[in-house]
Amino acid sequence: MALATGARHDLSYVPEVTFGTTPNTPTMKYLRQTGNTLALAKNALASAELRADRQIPFIRHGQRRVQGDISFELSYGAFDDILEGALFGAWSTNVLKVGTTQKFYTFERRFVDVGEYYRFTGCMVNTMSLSIRPDAIVTGSFGIVGKDMSNASSALGSPTDVASNEPFDSFTGTIEEGGASIATVTALDINIDNGLDPAMVVGASTTPQFFAGRSNVTGTLSAYFETEALLQKFIDETETSIEVALEDVDGNSLTILLPRIKYTGGSMDVTNEDGVVVNMPFQAVRDSSEATNLKLTRAAAA
Repeated sequence: MALATGARHDLSYVPEVTFGTTPNTPTMKYLRQTGNTLALAKNALASAELRADRQIPFIRHGQRRVQGDISFELSYGAFDDILEGALFGAWSTNVLKVGTTQKFYTFERRFVDVGEYYRFTGCMVNTMSLSIRPDAIVTGSFGIVGKDMSNASSALGSPTDVASNEPFDSFTGTIEEGGASIATVTALDINIDNGLDPAMVVGASTTPQFFAGRSNVTGTLSAYFETEALLQKFIDETETSIEVALEDVDGNSLTILLPRIKYTGGSMDVTNEDGVVVNMPFQAVRDSSEATNLKLTRAAAA
């Protein structure tokens, strides 16, 4: 009997027009990933009945939902569809900003070596994270929530490939803080939380929709401690900005702009003889001129 191996697992997706309904003739696309935990989730509903023998007499499964994370290495063009879902927006002249339009997807996990296929419908991007570290590939994760899961004996057609560009690294490109280049950054983490909440109702085992919360964009900028400039911005509650321009080996680029942020902390922990790093958590807020708290700009190589 064959056992499934992660090396033969892949993931595909298609946008949905109607929440929770896979298109009749879906054109599936591969989603590049380094791992995922998409699964069906249900609460355990244990009876509260009291008995002299102290035993729990009954347990039931609760309503169904999908949850899990899809991890990835960020590359040009490969995640444009899913980025729209994370920002509730749409690309316009190669610019993507935070919007209000909900995007739904069907995902299919394909364990091809054992012929097992699992479909996740009514999926939305609840969270997204990006991590930029020295001498490393830029990585991230999409936190997915969804309506339901089913299994099948065959796949939804033959998925097509998305863009196969090499992933971005942390040392090709530029980073600016407050509109000026900064050369001492040791890490940048950016997080998006859409606050999606299922609208569970009586008489149905799955949610009819998700309520969307506010676009909450936070993160942390870490840099070697050189002067008081960064820390002073936290002390004085000074608004600033962060802009990162990533570039791949072919010259394709993705620029991430947080046009208006405030640092919400500043620590300089010393634990050994290495360089002192100041860690600056931040909150992004809406910028009136950009009309967004987060802006992505893509540019193909000339």
